[in-house]
Amino acid sequence: MSLRGKTALITGGTKNLGRTTAIELASKHKCNLFLHYNTTQGDEEILAKTLRDKYGIKVKLYQGKLGNQASLTKLFDTAVEKLGKINIAINNVGRVLKKPVVEITEEEFDQMDIINNKIAFFFISEAGKRVADGGRIISLVTSLLAVYTPFYPTYQGTKAPVEYYSKAASKELMARNISVNCVAPGPMDTPFFYGQEAPEAVEFYKSAALHQRLTKIEDIAPIIGFLATEGGWMTGQVLFANGGLAAK
Repeated sequence: MSLRGKTALITGGTKNLGRTTAIELASKHKCNLFLHYNTTQGDEEILAKTLRDKYGIKVKLYQGKLGNQASLTKLFDTAVEKLGKINIAINNVGRVLKKPVVEITEEEFDQMDIINNKIAFFFISEAGKRVADGGRIISLVTSLLAVYTPFYPTYQGTKAPVEYYSKAASKELMARNISVNCVAPGPMDTPFFYGQEAPEAVEFYKSAALHQRLTKIEDIAPIIGFLATEGGWMTGQVLFANGGLAAK
């Protein structure tokens, strides 16, 4: 599927992996972009202008806190209002917590559940209503779904359901030729990762992967681009991309 003139909605689309994915779709595929962000970094408008000027595409920004069905409905409504038809929907929102199961508070559990689970469910639900026939729905999960490890019970536990939401949706949306998949990166070389890990854990994850390094956001964005284009025959799948750290 050519993405020229089509539109991709990306949550968390102005920093880290979301930003790199936006650049991937703009530079290689000339795809219009609707980029959501929650907390400003101050350079969102610069990013949007750069993408417009460099690649001749339409780019709209949307700041908003996601956390319930109404917020996801508003996100998709605004995207349609600003750019018309949505062809690609990519959910890049997530939060990680490394903590023993016996120490996790109810408040921490609820926060993780809302961000990783509830938002993901209603993102897929709203995307199923609003993505055009022949489109793509892509969710970011984690390669820790395939790792038997301590200290990540809420991260693994709240990301795991997204695989099954995607599988169900992939069957339900087949009649409209919409593919629904997940991408599961390994530990990524971003601030999102380093805030949770001690130096020795970082070195362990490096030693267990190809080239003895962490996953880079530049490793993952082309895989998302593949699912959005030539990878349309894949649906209901979780693509583990972690340099051999884990497999399922």
